Amino acid sequence: MTAVVASRPIVARQSADRAVLRGFLERDRIFAAYAVCDLDEREFGRARWAVAMAGNHLVAVGMEYSGPTPQSMFVLGHNDGIAAILRDVLRPRAAYIAAATPAVPAIARAYRVEPGPQMVRMRVDRATFRPRPAPVERVLPVEVGDLNRLYQLGFAAWLPSGAVAEGVYFGVRVGGRLVAAAGTHVVSREARMGVVGNVMTHTEYRNRGYAKAVTSAVTAELLRYCDDVVLNVRADNPPAIAAYRSLGYEEHCRFEERLIRRTAPVWPSLPGPFRRLFGSRPTSDAVLAYDQAHPLEPLAGTPAEPPDPAAEPGPTAEPGTEPDPAADPDRAEPEPGPGTRPEEP
Repeated sequence: MTAVVASRPIVARQSADRAVLRGFLERDRIFAAYAVCDLDEREFGRARWAVAMAGNHLVAVGMEYSGPTPQSMFVLGHNDGIAAILRDVLRPRAAYIAAATPAVPAIARAYRVEPGPQMVRMRVDRATFRPRPAPVERVLPVEVGDLNRLYQLGFAAWLPSGAVAEGVYFGVRVGGRLVAAAGTHVVSREARMGVVGNVMTHTEYRNRGYAKAVTSAVTAELLRYCDDVVLNVRADNPPAIAAYRSLGYEEHCRFEERLIRRTAPVWPSLPGPFRRLFGSRPTSDAVLAYDQAHPLEPLAGTPAEPPDPAAEPGPTAEPGTEPDPAADPDRAEPEPGPGTRPEEP
């Protein structure tokens, strides 16, 4: 690919050709799991897609999920192609981007890349899965209020009932109270792949194996119709990594999931006077929000969303609950708060 890129100019453009996009992403479908799942009909229209071409050769793909800033983004391919996509097509002011570590210099051509720990992508299939049977129950869409209370979000404040209906959620109840839960970020029956996430246990009920139990139940259900099940965990959370390994998850790769803020002009092709004439959207952190479908770390001035649990616990608004470190695989992991530490699920 390097020789192809070196000998031809690179042109980046939007694309709606799912077959072309899928063909490129399937080269590493485990790393590209979120994007592969977002090619499904239900999700495809919620994202903007871009390709970078060197002549007739596809050298990079980018995806920007819809919603207010900061969006979720994913890039894969040759660095010059990634740089072209971020320069000419996908140009949010701020985003959470997932990319291979060698791609960070290409991203930095147009964005300031905030520091953060590496992420670990883990996968399991039917051959490696080691279930942990336990008394868990399926969480129904009408019970979304219980989930949001567990996630400290109030009734229907973040997780919509549609996410529960379209995904897979299991929980543990004690005395009728939901005290632990795990679910999915995205599921694709077409690609036969699911992404586990939103794992959390109430602090009063930790160290009882509930996180493993609900994660196991979600994984088992997904493997009924998925060939691959994946999740993310922070590389600096060994207890969570060990917990997932005990269920048969194996490390596939390490990568970056970072908050980025644009430094290059949003409209690079317009002369300065025109940019000044038309103006631009305010960039104050106070006006930045983030998309519900792919929960992200809030910027300063935005209301706090649920830290995605297992990957790293953070401070909580209500005493008695905190994320369970079965390290939740969110597209972006918030930094742990003071005095918190990972706990073996």
